[in-house]
Amino acid sequence: MCAAALALGLLAAPAQAAAEPASLHGAGWALKDTGKEVRFRGLAAVSRTTAWLAGFKGTVLRTVDGGRSWSDVSPPAAVAQALELRDIEAFDSRRAVALSIGEGEASRILRTEDGGATWSETFRNPDPRAFYDCLTFFDARHGLAMSDPVDGRFRILSTEDGGRTWRVLPTDGMPEALPGEAGFAASGQCLVSAGPKDVWLATGGGATARILHSSDRGLTWTATDSTLPAGDPARGVFALAFRDRTRGLAVGGDYRTGQASPQAAALSTDGGRSWSGAATPPPAYRSGAAWFPYSDRTALAVGPTGTDVTTDGGRHWRSLDPGSFDTVDCAPDAGCWASGEKGRAARLEPRG
Repeated sequence: MCAAALALGLLAAPAQAAAEPASLHGAGWALKDTGKEVRFRGLAAVSRTTAWLAGFKGTVLRTVDGGRSWSDVSPPAAVAQALELRDIEAFDSRRAVALSIGEGEASRILRTEDGGATWSETFRNPDPRAFYDCLTFFDARHGLAMSDPVDGRFRILSTEDGGRTWRVLPTDGMPEALPGEAGFAASGQCLVSAGPKDVWLATGGGATARILHSSDRGLTWTATDSTLPAGDPARGVFALAFRDRTRGLAVGGDYRTGQASPQAAALSTDGGRSWSGAATPPPAYRSGAAWFPYSDRTALAVGPTGTDVTTDGGRHWRSLDPGSFDTVDCAPDAGCWASGEKGRAARLEPRG
């Protein structure tokens, strides 16, 4: 089915949509066998045919045929050192940038220009106090990476050449972090961007779960409290998704199995200056979120206990699938992908 037809099927709503606002019809996750058992928390959807996965033990996979087959394009050094790759950003089927997490030198950035045939290490964290969590790119040249607080402030790394070189930005414009505040390297979505200069950073672990916003590519930031659960190292905002400079979603909760996560989603219509809790949030912790292309109101949220969908911009969520996923990403041609534990990867496809 072509992308336009799939979009029409996904967005087809019943006449009673006002009474049942969060319904997604005619589509569901179709699992794609990766041949791996590692957990894939890093995901980059390029199109309906092309996607990249990044996960534990330095593993990177790539498909260019819609998931029918996967090429193991893992960086040899990352595999040898069992690096935990938690984020990957891809520009096309050949160019991608991956982030490994951990304290000190475990945090690294790797780049490929030939579909993963070869990789270059372009950053290795020299500071034992820093722990990098997420990457984002504004375009093919300009991007940022974020670290948990160092000396009381989140640290931002910047590139202006597509990830070939990186520099630490000054922290003068960064608000002080709360005691215990940090980011969650759960889905590669604790740092997200929209447009040429706007970027948002999600936090947890502190007394409140906050969302920080910069409109100048990470030089200056403002912090806003979210409505998501906080007050514990396991609670906070785990993922953000912005449709544009104004419309955003936040999901998270408490990642511990069996712990309740009320108010696990929030929305913003003013670029993150304020946040409102979802009237009907997902029923449990969610670690990833993505807007569906061709729609200003439809988005997906995923977590270990299932996938939820909203068709009213995040006010109401409804269950779509019970399967476990950690992250989700949608390409401009309506190619939506999800990945997670035990090598799971899937593409959103019509049912029946």
